Amino acid sequence: MVTKQTTSLKVAPLSDRVVIRATADSESMQRGLYIPDTAKEKPQQGEIIAVGPGRFEKDKRVPMDVKVGDKVLYGKYSGTEVTIDGEQLLITRESDVLAVLG
Repeated sequence: MVTKQTTSLKVAPLSDRVVIRATADSESMQRGLYIPDTAKEKPQQGEIIAVGPGRFEKDKRVPMDVKVGDKVLYGKYSGTEVTIDGEQLLITRESDVLAVLG
C-alpha cells in the first residue's frame, strides 16, 4: 500500500480516505474578534496532507482524484475528527470532498 504525505504524520489513510488539515477562517482572524469555541462553526476548507491508495472496484484499484497539497472544500459534518501528534485533523472519504480550490 502506498500513501502520499507531506509531513511526518504517523497515520496512513486506507482505501479512498484522505487526511485533511483544516485552515483557519482568515476573515475572522483579520477582524481581531474573539469567538469562543462553542460558537465557532466547523471548518469546511482545508489542505489534504495524506491520501490513501484508492478504493477497489471490480478487483481494480480506482485512482484518487485528489492529491497531497490540494486545497479543498468538504462537508461540514464529514469524516472523523482526530488528534494526532497534538494536531487536529479530519479523516474522511474522498467522496466527502466537494471541490478542489484553484
